[in-house]
Amino acid sequence: MTRISKTRGLRAAAMALALFMAAGAALAQSSTTFKFGYGLQEDSNQGRAARLFAERVAQLSNGRLKMEPVGGAKLGSDDKMQGALVAGGQEMMVGSTATLVSLVKEMALWDAPFLFNNTDEADFLLDGAIGQQIMSKLPAKGLVGLVYWENGFRNLTNNKRPISRLDDFNGIKLRVMPNDTFIKAFKTLGADAQPLAFAELADALRTGKMDGQENPFNTILSSKFYESQKYLSITNHVYSPWIVLASKKWWDGLQKADQDALLKAAQESRDFERKDTREEARRALNQLTEKGMQVNVPTFGELSRMRNRMDRIYARDIGDKVGLSLLLEAQNQLMAYRQRPGR
Repeated sequence: MTRISKTRGLRAAAMALALFMAAGAALAQSSTTFKFGYGLQEDSNQGRAARLFAERVAQLSNGRLKMEPVGGAKLGSDDKMQGALVAGGQEMMVGSTATLVSLVKEMALWDAPFLFNNTDEADFLLDGAIGQQIMSKLPAKGLVGLVYWENGFRNLTNNKRPISRLDDFNGIKLRVMPNDTFIKAFKTLGADAQPLAFAELADALRTGKMDGQENPFNTILSSKFYESQKYLSITNHVYSPWIVLASKKWWDGLQKADQDALLKAAQESRDFERKDTREEARRALNQLTEKGMQVNVPTFGELSRMRNRMDRIYARDIGDKVGLSLLLEAQNQLMAYRQRPGR
């Protein structure tokens, strides 16, 4: 072989190597852009956590994953987004566990009235074996659960009267989530409980289609329900979690490294969101009072009357849906947690 031929061969090999390396670099830098839907406005606790989630996803994936948070229910209600995830038409979302009960009946455990006394108990059960056991039912339904965020303890607002006694529920047209347990629970208390998508709630309250609703302080404030609601009754009747979900069809197509990055970012967003939500809840209650809402707290005796009415809900609804063994295990774990030294 002549020197010229050798030189040409070396140049060709070098060019081929350069092209191969460039192609590899381009592949490594290729990105996946996806949407993350949520129901509240951008300036809410959901919105702040979604922004942090997106930032950490980009950082932990070295820019391969680009999350686009879309708030204000622009991608639809929780039900609609869940359906889109199952079908593979949307990638990720955060929404209520209550609207998942039709897919995974065990999610009804989180709807149990007066299950938790405080947020420490909620963190313990949600992040522990029982929370993960329930989440593990999702892939069979086309969804992947990553973490639980906090919506918070739910409280009542209405434009008729303070809910100070059990009898005050009578005749109140109360919006509840489209969830059988919530509907039955409030009908048991005497309210005219009617399911309605969250995206339709503000208009329903303004027009008088609904007298009241129940949500955490943060949501009441960020959704400006104080503009149409006069009374706020602190009942802490249900602890309401949110869950971060991914479409299984989409998730299964991701590289393992990107799945790991998403999970780690989700865990960091959970810790941020819970801290932020709890701090905001304290501020929100003060602001709701400043905005003119009349705040009342039912007596221990009246709250006990409300709890006692829930016995039939536990026996006939929660137990039937989640299974008595899971319900009893959750209650036993909570009892053991409450008895730990230092608590």
